[in-house]
Amino acid sequence: MSFLSRLPADVRKSLATEPGERVLAFAPSGDGYVVATDRALFLPDGVRVPYETIDRAAWSEDGVLNVATTTGERHQAPVSEPRRLPETVRERVNATIVVNKHVRLPGRGGVRLVARRPPGGEVKEWTLVFDEGIDPNDPGVRAQAEQALEGVRRSMGV
Repeated sequence: MSFLSRLPADVRKSLATEPGERVLAFAPSGDGYVVATDRALFLPDGVRVPYETIDRAAWSEDGVLNVATTTGERHQAPVSEPRRLPETVRERVNATIVVNKHVRLPGRGGVRLVARRPPGGEVKEWTLVFDEGIDPNDPGVRAQAEQALEGVRRSMGV
């Protein structure tokens, strides 16, 4: 294994990993690294983003990794040589999705119901992603979405 294919020891030690967490891929990013482990994505600013909380991760044409979480947080990191990072992150995020189902709401469009779990864990949360133009704060819409969620949970046993 060449020197360039190994994460520097000081970077590995600085990661706030959990016991048994393994590094799968990494790429240089500015003065730091973006590191994908088997459980989370580590950004150069020291932020640890568990895969089950990543709603979207995408690379822009100018070499910037853009990460959006299910809670609405947004992170960016320049990645000029992504190596195996894109496919590793995609695979790990997709592996957390247990259910991803779009349900039409009466006369209003729909809502995507997404259940995620941490690697090797149980479903901890569901995310409701409303179609564009639907007000998620409307009590009627919210009630319809919650009813649809309960139906999907029952039918899927999750």
